[in-house]
Amino acid sequence: MTELDALLDQVPALTGSPRRIEELSGGLTNRNLKVTTPDGVYVARLNLSDSELLDIDREAEAFNTRAAEQSGVGAPYVDYRPDLGLLVIGFIEGRTYVDADLRAPGALDRVAIALRMLHAGPRFQNEFDMFTRQATYLRTCTERGFKVPDGYADFAADFARIRDALGVSPVDTVPCNNDLLAGNIVDDGDKLWLIDYEYSGNNDPFFELGNCWTECELDDEHLGELVTAYVGHESPKLIARTRLRAVTSRYGWSLWGFIQAATRDDDFDFYGWGQERFDKAAADFRSPDFGTWLEVAAS
Repeated sequence: MTELDALLDQVPALTGSPRRIEELSGGLTNRNLKVTTPDGVYVARLNLSDSELLDIDREAEAFNTRAAEQSGVGAPYVDYRPDLGLLVIGFIEGRTYVDADLRAPGALDRVAIALRMLHAGPRFQNEFDMFTRQATYLRTCTERGFKVPDGYADFAADFARIRDALGVSPVDTVPCNNDLLAGNIVDDGDKLWLIDYEYSGNNDPFFELGNCWTECELDDEHLGELVTAYVGHESPKLIARTRLRAVTSRYGWSLWGFIQAATRDDDFDFYGWGQERFDKAAADFRSPDFGTWLEVAAS
Protein backbone atom coordinates (compact mmCIF):
# COMPACT_ATOMS: atom_id res chain seq x y z
CA MET A 1 0.00 0.00 0.00
CA THR A 2 2.90 2.37 0.64
CA GLU A 3 4.13 1.97 -2.95
CA LEU A 4 0.59 2.29 -4.26
CA ASP A 5 -0.04 5.44 -2.25
CA ALA A 6 3.20 6.91 -3.56
CA LEU A 7 2.09 6.15 -7.11
CA LEU A 8 -1.36 7.68 -6.72
CA ASP A 9 0.09 10.73 -5.00
CA GLN A 10 1.65 11.68 -8.34
CA VAL A 11 -1.79 12.11 -9.95
CA PRO A 12 -3.44 15.42 -8.97
CA ALA A 13 -7.01 14.10 -9.21
CA LEU A 14 -6.21 11.29 -6.76
CA THR A 15 -4.38 13.22 -4.04
CA GLY A 16 -7.38 14.20 -1.92
CA SER A 17 -7.44 13.07 1.70
CA PRO A 18 -8.86 10.96 3.20
CA ARG A 19 -8.48 8.51 0.33
CA ARG A 20 -9.93 5.00 0.10
CA ILE A 21 -8.57 2.43 -2.33
CA GLU A 22 -10.49 -0.70 -3.32
CA GLU A 23 -9.58 -3.45 -5.76
CA LEU A 24 -12.06 -3.97 -8.60
CA SER A 25 -12.62 -7.41 -10.08
CA GLY A 26 -11.97 -8.21 -13.73
CA GLY A 27 -9.23 -6.93 -15.98
CA LEU A 28 -6.81 -9.54 -17.32
CA THR A 29 -4.29 -6.97 -18.56
CA ASN A 30 -4.83 -4.25 -15.96
CA ARG A 31 -5.09 -3.83 -12.22
CA ASN A 32 -8.21 -1.74 -11.63
CA LEU A 33 -8.58 0.32 -8.47
CA LYS A 34 -11.54 2.28 -7.21
CA VAL A 35 -10.16 5.43 -5.62
CA THR A 36 -12.49 7.53 -3.48
CA THR A 37 -11.48 11.03 -2.38
CA PRO A 38 -13.47 14.00 -1.04
CA ASP A 39 -13.44 15.37 -4.60
CA GLY A 40 -14.80 12.34 -6.42
CA VAL A 41 -14.70 8.65 -7.18
CA TYR A 42 -12.32 7.37 -9.84
CA VAL A 43 -10.96 4.21 -11.44
CA ALA A 44 -7.18 3.96 -11.78
CA ARG A 45 -6.11 1.42 -14.40
CA LEU A 46 -2.56 0.12 -13.95
CA ASN A 47 -0.93 -1.76 -16.83
CA LEU A 48 0.00 -5.36 -16.08
CA SER A 49 0.73 -7.02 -19.43
CA ASP A 50 3.34 -6.44 -22.12
CA SER A 51 1.58 -3.89 -24.33
CA GLU A 52 3.96 -4.43 -27.25
CA LEU A 53 3.45 -8.19 -27.39
CA LEU A 54 -0.33 -7.78 -27.25
CA ASP A 55 -0.31 -4.92 -29.80
CA ILE A 56 -1.86 -2.46 -27.33
CA ASP A 57 -1.38 1.23 -28.09
CA ARG A 58 -1.68 2.99 -24.73
CA GLU A 59 -1.63 6.47 -26.28
CA ALA A 60 -4.54 5.48 -28.52
CA GLU A 61 -6.35 3.96 -25.54
CA ALA A 62 -6.20 7.30 -23.70
CA PHE A 63 -7.27 9.27 -26.79
CA ASN A 64 -10.12 6.86 -27.51
CA THR A 65 -11.28 6.89 -23.89
CA ARG A 66 -11.74 10.64 -24.20
CA ALA A 67 -13.54 10.24 -27.54
CA ALA A 68 -15.84 7.59 -26.05
CA GLU A 69 -16.76 10.01 -23.28
CA GLN A 70 -17.75 12.53 -25.94
CA SER A 71 -19.98 9.94 -27.61
CA GLY A 72 -22.06 9.79 -24.42
CA VAL A 73 -21.44 6.17 -23.45
CA GLY A 74 -17.85 6.26 -22.15
CA ALA A 75 -16.80 7.02 -18.60
CA PRO A 76 -15.37 10.51 -17.95
CA TYR A 77 -11.73 10.82 -18.93
CA VAL A 78 -9.64 12.22 -16.06
CA ASP A 79 -5.91 11.75 -16.66
CA TYR A 80 -3.33 9.65 -18.45
CA ARG A 81 0.19 9.17 -17.12
CA PRO A 82 2.29 7.08 -19.51
CA ASP A 83 5.28 7.49 -17.19
CA LEU A 84 3.31 5.67 -14.48
CA GLY A 85 1.49 3.21 -16.73
CA LEU A 86 -1.74 4.69 -15.43
CA LEU A 87 -5.07 5.79 -16.91
CA VAL A 88 -7.68 7.47 -14.69
CA ILE A 89 -11.39 7.65 -15.48
CA GLY A 90 -14.48 8.55 -13.53
CA PHE A 91 -16.23 5.75 -11.67
CA ILE A 92 -19.68 4.87 -13.02
CA GLU A 93 -22.17 3.99 -10.31
CA GLY A 94 -24.17 1.04 -11.55
CA ARG A 95 -24.34 -2.71 -11.98
CA THR A 96 -21.70 -4.40 -14.08
CA TYR A 97 -23.26 -6.89 -16.47
CA VAL A 98 -22.69 -10.62 -16.53
CA ASP A 99 -23.46 -12.79 -19.55
CA ALA A 100 -26.94 -13.71 -18.33
CA ASP A 101 -27.98 -10.05 -18.30
CA LEU A 102 -27.75 -9.89 -22.10
CA ARG A 103 -30.31 -12.67 -22.34
CA ALA A 104 -32.99 -10.68 -20.50
CA PRO A 105 -35.91 -9.36 -22.58
CA GLY A 106 -35.01 -6.01 -24.14
CA ALA A 107 -31.36 -6.18 -23.09
CA LEU A 108 -29.97 -6.42 -26.61
CA ASP A 109 -32.07 -3.43 -27.67
CA ARG A 110 -30.32 -1.39 -24.99
CA VAL A 111 -26.92 -2.71 -26.03
CA ALA A 112 -27.68 -1.76 -29.62
CA ILE A 113 -28.59 1.79 -28.56
CA ALA A 114 -25.31 2.16 -26.68
CA LEU A 115 -23.33 0.78 -29.62
CA ARG A 116 -24.99 3.14 -32.08
CA MET A 117 -24.05 6.06 -29.84
CA LEU A 118 -20.42 4.93 -29.63
CA HIS A 119 -20.22 4.21 -33.34
CA ALA A 120 -21.67 7.64 -34.18
CA GLY A 121 -19.19 9.41 -31.91
CA PRO A 122 -15.83 11.00 -32.67
CA ARG A 123 -13.39 8.92 -34.69
CA PHE A 124 -10.74 7.08 -32.72
CA GLN A 125 -7.02 7.67 -33.15
CA ASN A 126 -6.16 4.26 -34.58
CA GLU A 127 -7.52 1.48 -36.74
CA PHE A 128 -8.36 -2.07 -35.64
CA ASP A 129 -8.54 -4.99 -38.04
CA MET A 130 -8.57 -8.56 -36.77
CA PHE A 131 -6.96 -9.91 -39.93
CA THR A 132 -3.96 -7.65 -39.34
CA ARG A 133 -3.90 -8.31 -35.60
CA GLN A 134 -4.15 -12.08 -36.01
CA ALA A 135 -1.16 -12.00 -38.37
CA THR A 136 0.78 -9.92 -35.84
CA TYR A 137 -0.08 -12.31 -32.99
CA LEU A 138 0.85 -15.34 -35.09
CA ARG A 139 4.18 -13.78 -36.04
CA THR A 140 4.87 -13.05 -32.37
CA CYS A 141 4.19 -16.67 -31.46
CA THR A 142 6.33 -17.98 -34.31
CA GLU A 143 9.30 -15.67 -33.71
CA ARG A 144 9.33 -16.22 -29.95
CA GLY A 145 8.56 -19.91 -30.00
CA PHE A 146 5.29 -19.56 -28.14
CA LYS A 147 2.86 -22.46 -28.24
CA VAL A 148 -0.22 -22.11 -30.48
CA PRO A 149 -3.33 -24.31 -30.54
CA ASP A 150 -2.79 -27.66 -32.20
CA GLY A 151 -4.08 -27.52 -35.76
CA TYR A 152 -4.20 -23.73 -35.83
CA ALA A 153 -2.58 -23.43 -39.27
CA ASP A 154 -5.10 -25.87 -40.76
CA PHE A 155 -7.65 -23.07 -41.00
CA ALA A 156 -5.48 -20.33 -42.48
CA ALA A 157 -7.08 -20.69 -45.91
CA ASP A 158 -10.59 -20.56 -44.44
CA PHE A 159 -9.66 -17.46 -42.47
CA ALA A 160 -8.56 -15.85 -45.75
CA ARG A 161 -11.87 -16.88 -47.34
CA ILE A 162 -13.69 -14.86 -44.69
CA ARG A 163 -11.55 -11.82 -45.46
CA ASP A 164 -12.34 -12.16 -49.17
CA ALA A 165 -16.07 -12.60 -48.58
CA LEU A 166 -16.29 -9.56 -46.31
CA GLY A 167 -14.32 -7.53 -48.83
CA VAL A 168 -17.00 -7.95 -51.50
CA SER A 169 -19.26 -5.46 -49.70
CA PRO A 170 -17.01 -3.41 -47.43
CA VAL A 171 -18.60 -1.18 -44.80
CA ASP A 172 -17.35 2.11 -43.40
CA THR A 173 -15.37 1.75 -40.20
CA VAL A 174 -16.62 3.37 -36.99
CA PRO A 175 -15.20 3.85 -33.47
CA CYS A 176 -15.41 0.42 -31.83
CA ASN A 177 -14.61 -0.94 -28.38
CA ASN A 178 -13.61 -4.31 -29.91
CA ASP A 179 -13.64 -6.02 -26.50
CA LEU A 180 -17.25 -5.73 -25.44
CA LEU A 181 -17.44 -8.41 -22.78
CA ALA A 182 -20.40 -8.33 -20.43
CA GLY A 183 -18.03 -6.98 -17.78
CA ASN A 184 -17.40 -3.91 -19.90
CA ILE A 185 -21.08 -2.93 -19.82
CA VAL A 186 -22.37 -0.96 -16.82
CA ASP A 187 -26.07 -0.28 -16.20
CA ASP A 188 -26.78 2.81 -14.10
CA GLY A 189 -30.51 2.08 -14.15
CA ASP A 190 -31.17 4.59 -16.89
CA LYS A 191 -28.65 3.83 -19.62
CA LEU A 192 -25.77 1.53 -20.46
CA TRP A 193 -22.16 2.65 -20.32
CA LEU A 194 -19.40 0.96 -22.32
CA ILE A 195 -15.99 0.92 -20.63
CA ASP A 196 -12.41 -0.28 -21.29
CA TYR A 197 -10.94 1.00 -24.56
CA GLU A 198 -7.69 -0.96 -24.38
CA TYR A 199 -8.30 -2.65 -27.75
CA SER A 200 -10.41 0.09 -29.27
CA GLY A 201 -10.03 1.43 -32.78
CA ASN A 202 -11.99 2.26 -35.90
CA ASN A 203 -13.36 -1.02 -37.21
CA ASP A 204 -16.17 -2.79 -39.02
CA PRO A 205 -19.18 -2.30 -36.69
CA PHE A 206 -20.24 -5.89 -37.29
CA PHE A 207 -17.03 -7.14 -35.73
CA GLU A 208 -18.18 -5.30 -32.60
CA LEU A 209 -21.53 -7.09 -32.70
CA GLY A 210 -20.02 -10.49 -33.49
CA ASN A 211 -17.36 -10.18 -30.82
CA CYS A 212 -19.93 -9.16 -28.21
CA TRP A 213 -22.20 -12.03 -29.22
CA THR A 214 -19.52 -14.69 -28.87
CA GLU A 215 -17.78 -13.30 -25.78
CA CYS A 216 -21.09 -13.03 -23.93
CA GLU A 217 -21.96 -16.65 -24.75
CA LEU A 218 -25.21 -15.76 -26.50
CA ASP A 219 -27.34 -18.24 -28.45
CA ASP A 220 -27.86 -18.32 -32.21
CA GLU A 221 -31.21 -16.57 -32.03
CA HIS A 222 -29.61 -13.71 -30.13
CA LEU A 223 -27.34 -12.99 -33.10
CA GLY A 224 -30.25 -12.04 -35.33
CA GLU A 225 -31.87 -10.14 -32.49
CA LEU A 226 -28.77 -8.06 -31.87
CA VAL A 227 -28.13 -7.28 -35.55
CA THR A 228 -31.77 -6.39 -36.14
CA ALA A 229 -31.84 -4.11 -33.11
CA TYR A 230 -28.65 -2.42 -34.30
CA VAL A 231 -29.59 -1.80 -37.95
CA GLY A 232 -33.34 -1.40 -37.38
CA HIS A 233 -34.47 -4.11 -39.78
CA GLU A 234 -33.88 -7.76 -40.60
CA SER A 235 -30.87 -8.39 -42.83
CA PRO A 236 -29.69 -11.94 -43.54
CA LYS A 237 -26.61 -10.51 -45.23
CA LEU A 238 -25.56 -8.50 -42.18
CA ILE A 239 -26.36 -11.39 -39.86
CA ALA A 240 -24.03 -13.57 -41.94
CA ARG A 241 -21.40 -10.83 -41.88
CA THR A 242 -21.66 -10.62 -38.10
CA ARG A 243 -21.46 -14.40 -37.78
CA LEU A 244 -18.26 -14.45 -39.82
CA ARG A 245 -16.84 -11.61 -37.74
CA ALA A 246 -17.51 -13.74 -34.65
CA VAL A 247 -15.40 -16.48 -36.25
CA THR A 248 -12.54 -14.02 -36.84
CA SER A 249 -12.86 -12.89 -33.22
CA ARG A 250 -12.55 -16.44 -31.93
CA TYR A 251 -9.67 -17.37 -34.23
CA GLY A 252 -7.71 -14.17 -33.63
CA TRP A 253 -8.22 -13.70 -29.91
CA SER A 254 -7.28 -17.33 -29.24
CA LEU A 255 -3.66 -16.37 -29.94
CA TRP A 256 -3.96 -13.51 -27.44
CA GLY A 257 -4.60 -16.15 -24.80
CA PHE A 258 -1.57 -18.20 -25.80
CA ILE A 259 0.69 -15.13 -25.78
CA GLN A 260 -0.54 -14.24 -22.32
CA ALA A 261 0.00 -17.81 -21.15
CA ALA A 262 3.59 -17.73 -22.37
CA THR A 263 4.44 -14.39 -20.75
CA ARG A 264 2.34 -14.06 -17.60
CA ASP A 265 3.00 -15.73 -14.26
CA ASP A 266 -0.31 -15.82 -12.44
CA ASP A 267 -3.11 -18.21 -11.64
CA PHE A 268 -5.41 -17.42 -14.57
CA ASP A 269 -5.69 -20.21 -17.17
CA PHE A 270 -4.80 -18.25 -20.29
CA TYR A 271 -4.14 -21.44 -22.23
CA GLY A 272 -7.65 -22.65 -21.45
CA TRP A 273 -9.07 -19.25 -22.38
CA GLY A 274 -7.32 -19.30 -25.74
CA GLN A 275 -8.06 -22.96 -26.43
CA GLU A 276 -11.77 -22.43 -25.80
CA ARG A 277 -11.91 -19.73 -28.46
CA PHE A 278 -9.90 -21.76 -30.94
CA ASP A 279 -12.15 -24.79 -30.43
CA LYS A 280 -15.19 -22.66 -31.22
CA ALA A 281 -13.50 -21.21 -34.30
CA ALA A 282 -12.50 -24.68 -35.50
CA ALA A 283 -16.11 -25.83 -35.11
CA ASP A 284 -17.21 -22.80 -37.15
CA PHE A 285 -14.78 -23.55 -39.95
CA ARG A 286 -15.96 -27.18 -40.04
CA SER A 287 -19.64 -26.25 -39.83
CA PRO A 288 -21.83 -27.24 -42.78
CA ASP A 289 -23.16 -23.66 -42.61
CA PHE A 290 -19.75 -22.05 -43.11
CA GLY A 291 -20.07 -21.92 -46.90
CA THR A 292 -23.54 -20.42 -46.60
CA TRP A 293 -22.28 -17.66 -44.28
CA LEU A 294 -19.60 -16.81 -46.85
CA GLU A 295 -22.05 -16.84 -49.74
CA VAL A 296 -24.71 -14.72 -48.04
CA ALA A 297 -22.20 -12.21 -46.66
CA ALA A 298 -20.72 -11.75 -50.13
CA SER A 299 -24.06 -11.55 -51.94
